Amino acid sequence: MMAAVRALCRPVLTAPRCRCRLWAQPGRKANVPPHSGTSPGARSPFDRRLKRKQKNWAALQPAKYEYLRDEVGCGVADRVLDIPRTFPLALDLGCGRGYIAQHLNQEVIEKLVQVDIAENVFKNTVESDIPTVSVVADEEFLPFKEDTFDLVVSSLSLHWVNDLPKAFREIHHVLKPDGVFIGAMFGGDTLYELRCSLQLAELEREGGFSPHVSPFVAVSDLGHLLARAGFNTLTVDTDEIQVNYPGLFEVMEDLQGMGESNCSWNRKPLLHRDTMLAAAAIYREMYGNSDGSVPATFQIFYMIGWKFHESQAKPAQRGSATVSLADLAKIDKFLHQK
Repeated sequence: MMAAVRALCRPVLTAPRCRCRLWAQPGRKANVPPHSGTSPGARSPFDRRLKRKQKNWAALQPAKYEYLRDEVGCGVADRVLDIPRTFPLALDLGCGRGYIAQHLNQEVIEKLVQVDIAENVFKNTVESDIPTVSVVADEEFLPFKEDTFDLVVSSLSLHWVNDLPKAFREIHHVLKPDGVFIGAMFGGDTLYELRCSLQLAELEREGGFSPHVSPFVAVSDLGHLLARAGFNTLTVDTDEIQVNYPGLFEVMEDLQGMGESNCSWNRKPLLHRDTMLAAAAIYREMYGNSDGSVPATFQIFYMIGWKFHESQAKPAQRGSATVSLADLAKIDKFLHQK
């Protein structure tokens, strides 16, 4: 697992970069289960109804908030392009406005089903030459049959799922044998600057603190979750993107515009004005850049997993090696002597 750190500047406006009959008809809406994330609990940390409202609101905002989603969508698309095959039918889970599809074409994906929990995202989708079907559905309750898709992709959506193991099992279920899942989600170090600044300000001004940044999965757990869901030949790598903002308030404004506002059940609805001003000062003092801006770090986990098929390469059986490690050590010693 290798991590790369890249820096972006908060743009004023970001323009998108471009490079049938199915079981679901265009415009079909699959009902989101009413019990999906409607009550708090150990297995339901997020209010999914609130998240749906946040994403619906964000989908109608200007495109200037889309820079991070476009960047990560491009990263997922690059990993799709690394696989030398054409996918007859693909699923984009948590598609948003089409952040992955805009970087692909019909030579890579012949038909695409775009799924999102928020219906407003389909009112302003990015143009693509791939034939698509739009379905409103919850990532935890996919309305598709087993062994349906050759490819499933997902970008910056699964970190808001209440039951991530179940979501991975659902993805594995709808994949065909030898199908591949390629996804990206926020990692545990995302927005640590904002989290620390808000906690310190609340401790100072109010004598305690509440979570204002949602919990994220750790990279050490991600591989285990994918393996438990049935995926094999796993690849997980990390990327860190730092975006520079004028200040804390601009960070929070852009998060809201992205639809990334906190929706944890135990969130604190409001922060006092004095606490917010103190948090902004702490943010600038602890993390500020020399030019007066402040960085916000987004840790991205990219994951690739395959569904088993007999044609896939298999590891050699234990004990079938013809050369021992001791012999290899002798060869290495011989080469150094020469």
